[in-house]
Amino acid sequence: MRVMAQVAMVMNLDKCIGCHTCSVTCKQAWTNRAGTEYVWFNNVETRPGQGYPRRYEDQDKWQGGWVRTATGGIKLRSGGRFKKLLSIFASPVQPGLEDYYEPWTYDYETLTNAPLGDDFPVARPKSLITGKDTKIEYSANWDDSLGGTAQEQDPIVEKLRQEVSDKIKFEYEKSFMFFLPRICEHCLNPSCMASCPSGAIYKRAEDGIVLVDQNQCRGWRQCITGCPYKKIYFNHRSGKAEKCTFCYPRLEAGIPTVCSETCVGRLRYIGIILYDADAVTKAASVKNDQDLYQAQLDVMLDPHDPKVLAEARKSGIPSDWIDAAQKSPVYALIKHFKVALPLHPEYRTMPMVWYIPPLSPVVDTLREQGHDAEAAGNLFGAIDALRIPVEYLAELFTAGDTQVVTDVLQKLAAMRSYMRGVTLHNERDADLTEAVGMTPQAMEQMYRLLAIAKYDDRYVIPKAHIEQAHNLEEMGCSLDFEGGPGMEEGPWGSGSGSGPVPVAIETYQSIKARQAAAEADVAPPPLMPAADGLRGVDTSSLDRDALDDEGRV
Repeated sequence: MRVMAQVAMVMNLDKCIGCHTCSVTCKQAWTNRAGTEYVWFNNVETRPGQGYPRRYEDQDKWQGGWVRTATGGIKLRSGGRFKKLLSIFASPVQPGLEDYYEPWTYDYETLTNAPLGDDFPVARPKSLITGKDTKIEYSANWDDSLGGTAQEQDPIVEKLRQEVSDKIKFEYEKSFMFFLPRICEHCLNPSCMASCPSGAIYKRAEDGIVLVDQNQCRGWRQCITGCPYKKIYFNHRSGKAEKCTFCYPRLEAGIPTVCSETCVGRLRYIGIILYDADAVTKAASVKNDQDLYQAQLDVMLDPHDPKVLAEARKSGIPSDWIDAAQKSPVYALIKHFKVALPLHPEYRTMPMVWYIPPLSPVVDTLREQGHDAEAAGNLFGAIDALRIPVEYLAELFTAGDTQVVTDVLQKLAAMRSYMRGVTLHNERDADLTEAVGMTPQAMEQMYRLLAIAKYDDRYVIPKAHIEQAHNLEEMGCSLDFEGGPGMEEGPWGSGSGSGPVPVAIETYQSIKARQAAAEADVAPPPLMPAADGLRGVDTSSLDRDALDDEGRV
């Protein structure tokens, strides 16, 4: 047993309202630089829908993740080292700009400064890539405008139709719609790291965060093919791959990620998981895809087990990190209460961003039909009857195992009904909790964590230790400022040519000025700094006890 620590996240999808605040704040903090106009480290997808990039779940086309071999091992779906060596100078299998979207801005200068005339001025959409007029056809957060009507292009719906064609002819958009926020999964068995020919992608030993060394990256883009979630992006200006960093500078100071800090629904939880690093490959190699969920649970270790604690200390894990693992809300939701599920475990990457499936489709349907949506009998019966949502959720979170999803939904339904009785001062219904394998005390604990958890309960993040500083230095991080380490204009980036230089957050008129400066071989004006609100602040001096319930000083 080799115990290691992993930072993990859980999202409660019942609370996501699709406001995209997490997407916007992440965009401003991390991807507001030239070359990242189309990049969304955090995006919110509407389900059913195509996802971002479009149809990223179609691994027959994109060749992401791992597959099991005939001998019981695993290999990259896109091929091993020999195949990559033969095709290293060929364009890898990856989404194009049409699969992401062509980012745009508007010509506000013309709109606001147009001379008086008979015609009303129009701010035309302008491409941030070419600077020319463009027709808006798709964007990263497009399907939410369609209200779940894009099911015809959803790869999961296609798969379900093949398996249970008679049932799936039902109109999905009239049955349910929910939002699915996505970031990099920071997997225990990352296929992006295994796909990188130059070894630029690495997993930090101290917290498991997966990063890209910008100085080491050579722009082969094999990682984009290898990642089944398509959460690695190519910066077309610097010629480097970039991805979600789990806001590691904030975590090192004990502060949650930007997307978590700004989440309106308070649906995100961050904590530490202890896991057996020696068991990861074996767990990822189980024969049946539907066994992968339980296999990953088995990899996670009980932070209260004396044997685990002894091995953790032997591995050099600090005592405050062990304490954080014991108080981790993520461990509680994933393994103790077992209401959080991994996204597409069949990819065999062992993802570490987990989701609590939404109960709202069931509740909304009952309410629309005139039933008491909180009554236990109605809720349990509806979960069993509404097979289409359960099957869809199962394809997302359990490789098609509907029983696991049903068990989770029944726990959530039981909690809703049980706490309704408590609120109405009725006698606590022990039979209801026993029906889902829980005690009344455990049910109330789960309710406090899911419904009314305060800031310090949702985010249990130990600070980085000064003795680990040499391991935490990131010499090749280009995500801080324009022209930073790794952002030099090498021979592989478009910035090395004579073409226009796109800028993500400036107006169209500023872009044209920068293009003119570039053509005249004049240095362009500096970019606006990233709005993460922390640069220049010694976050280590913040007093956690001085924060209120919402994390404000």
